[in-house]
Amino acid sequence: MAQSLIGAWEATMEHNGKTLRNVVIISEQHQVATFYDTETGAFVGANGGDWSLNGSRLTETVEFDSENPERVGTKSSFEIELSNTELRIKDSPLVWKRIDDGTPGALSGAWLMSGRKREGQFQTRATDRPRKTMKLLSGTRFQWIAYNTETKQFKGTGGGTYTTINGKYTENIEFFSRDNSRVGASLQFDFELKDGDWHHSGFSSKGTPLYEVWSRRRN
Repeated sequence: MAQSLIGAWEATMEHNGKTLRNVVIISEQHQVATFYDTETGAFVGANGGDWSLNGSRLTETVEFDSENPERVGTKSSFEIELSNTELRIKDSPLVWKRIDDGTPGALSGAWLMSGRKREGQFQTRATDRPRKTMKLLSGTRFQWIAYNTETKQFKGTGGGTYTTINGKYTENIEFFSRDNSRVGASLQFDFELKDGDWHHSGFSSKGTPLYEVWSRRRN
């Protein structure tokens, strides 16, 4: 049952006269849930952290919450009902439909930024610090989240769909918390797996050169 949670799920809900999409990406240990406007892509909120499943009881430890930062560090548990195609939380009207099961993406899972090039100089970044930039990928969906578990500060997020074809990683942006004008953009990068790390290079949405290294998150 725990394995079948892995992948991406979606639900829709009405809020203040608008239809919101809620997309949840779940890797083996981590998850993120995001709400955004289905028409405009305007970001509404995101929260997530690690998770575990005991029978039908899902327990989450919150690492970030854009709307309620005081929840960071707390745990919440609830009963779920799960089938191959649907996910429900007991006593909640929402029904999440499965988008994918973690395949076919070559990069599915949780990643932490561990290095980048700036002005030609490579800089490493410790992944065990409170300040993190994490990417969660299912088979077809991606999302990055920047946050600080110590200060409980949420710094930003963006996400959408992605493909990995012939060494090219392409992101199609559906929401971007810092700038709605990025919604609808498609960005292509070169990617390579070296010693288990994801090397990611190309140009940012602002047109500046970009070279990042991401390491698989272990805990």
